Amino acid sequence: MKHDHIEDVTFWPIDIPTTDPFVVATGSRTVAENVFVRIRLNDSTEGYGEAAPFPEVGGEDRESCLQTLARLAPSLIGQPVHDYRALSRHLAEQAPSQPAARCAIETALLDAYCRTITIHLWRIWGGADVRPRVTDITIPIATQDKTLSLARSWYERGFRLFKMKVGNDVDADVHRLETLHRALPGISFIGDGNQGFTRAECLAFVDGVRRFGGVIVLLEQPVVRDDLDSLVAIRRDTGIPVAADESVRSLDDARRVITQGAADYINIKIMKTGVLEAAEIVSLTLNSGLKLMIGGMLESRIAMGCSFSMVLGMKGFEVLDLDTPLLLATDPVQGGYRYDGPTLQPWQEPGLGCSVPVPANAHTTNIRGDNPSRP
Repeated sequence: MKHDHIEDVTFWPIDIPTTDPFVVATGSRTVAENVFVRIRLNDSTEGYGEAAPFPEVGGEDRESCLQTLARLAPSLIGQPVHDYRALSRHLAEQAPSQPAARCAIETALLDAYCRTITIHLWRIWGGADVRPRVTDITIPIATQDKTLSLARSWYERGFRLFKMKVGNDVDADVHRLETLHRALPGISFIGDGNQGFTRAECLAFVDGVRRFGGVIVLLEQPVVRDDLDSLVAIRRDTGIPVAADESVRSLDDARRVITQGAADYINIKIMKTGVLEAAEIVSLTLNSGLKLMIGGMLESRIAMGCSFSMVLGMKGFEVLDLDTPLLLATDPVQGGYRYDGPTLQPWQEPGLGCSVPVPANAHTTNIRGDNPSRP
């Protein structure tokens, strides 16, 4: 057996509390209920990945991810990691409705592969734009006082682009943004509705923000994912760029959004599609003349580092929403990229350049277990 074959696949659940309740129009979380994956090769090289399901957004939960990983892991044993594209296709065929679980495996595969050939993960995507990058910061739905307290703290750390979770109450949303606008000079907003608005409510929200002079640079998924007609109308009637997030959970979804002219930006999230399909959506988006945003669920620096590698590897990412590790109370990840205020600093080591400790009770599938099926 060559040196780059998969020896074992280990995965385990992890709870990471949020610093504050993460409240969006469709649900809330106080704990990131994620899953870490480690793939180890027969030369002891390791690669790490993460599943960060958010049921209200993607439909997956942690239990379904764990079940999917247990089902998929045996088929990876003995496979060459350099065949990560074929393995990714196999995963998509076996678990088409579990992109977060597949994302965890794909990230670990890519990380391990890059470490075997001693390259940064961003080289997989070309290494076209390697430089520090600035992210927005997310402010969840909260009271006006709590919103101001959170925003002021981030403002003092250098953040100027605030991604405001909105979509539950138009008047309250407008007042929250107005409070920040009057208290914090030089800021701008992304309004992220998470499908919570109707078309009329979104237009009223924009009008309300304009009345007090607030700057909205982007409207992210204001209406339900299948209502592309409303996205078209909101683009036309507000003149503000629209980003499709939940509306794009696959390459086919991206084609529909592009064909209908329903968005200016497509928000790439590897948890929605898996990693390699996300890269395909990036290429389609750029070739179609649309712009790119990139974000995540409640992810640690494992999954977010994979997304950051796409930013560094490809051109065209104009809006970064790579902030969720900053919203978590602890950071279990060792090494990897780091934050300097709102700036993400690239790492120096091969692959993702990071690791997480593996607990003694983690589930491991290895070459000594059941006979694996083959892709």
